[in-house]
Amino acid sequence: MSTKKEFIPKRAMSIHAHPDDQEFTVAGTLAKWARAGCEIISVVITSGDAGSNKPNHDEAYKPILAKLREREQRAANKVIGITEAVFLGYPDGELEPTLALRKELTRLIRIHKPEAVVIGDPQGVFYGNGYINHPDHRAAAQAALYAVFPSAETRLIFTDLLKVGVEPHKVRRVYIHGAEKSDTWVDIASTLNVKLRALKKHKSQLGNWNPDKMMREWAAEEGKEQGLKYAEAFKVMINEEESPEN
Repeated sequence: MSTKKEFIPKRAMSIHAHPDDQEFTVAGTLAKWARAGCEIISVVITSGDAGSNKPNHDEAYKPILAKLREREQRAANKVIGITEAVFLGYPDGELEPTLALRKELTRLIRIHKPEAVVIGDPQGVFYGNGYINHPDHRAAAQAALYAVFPSAETRLIFTDLLKVGVEPHKVRRVYIHGAEKSDTWVDIASTLNVKLRALKKHKSQLGNWNPDKMMREWAAEEGKEQGLKYAEAFKVMINEEESPEN
């Protein structure tokens, strides 16, 4: 087994489509990083305002649900140890990887200057034969990936950002969860319970369902190949090599 030191960024940005996406997928890793002193910015692109199928909920309920889900996300972030949250307010279920969205994410990356950005897989459509990936997930991941590269680090892309003092920034690593072929596993045995507590803050989505069994099974499955009790798996793109002294 490799003895290479585990990468812990000083600052990271988690970019996802909906409130609760982060908690279902990468909260164990983020909690571990936060414990090690990493400053984390959580970016939620949509309001999650389509997250109800109750017959008595109609268009008028959407802004109510959006505010509720933002409160739930802030509560989950607090459990994880996330220091800042950004809510972009796009409509749930209608997200597209537009140039305008990429520019907005580019601006955030340049302002906050994360060493690592954590996203979903922009190519993932089918997971097993029981889950079709939400199109918002793919759109968010694609816009975020191309915000990291080439947009955030390339000076002459979105030059109007330069005019307001937003300078380029090069992200060192992109952590992609849900990829078909993972190459990096983060041991979350010490933070799985934190992940579960954070996920349970999303009461509007979970209802009376207890996610513990399923989440433990997922984490055990991801760690099994590496001999880890619980893990989160990623494909990691190394955009800038670590300097020898680090």
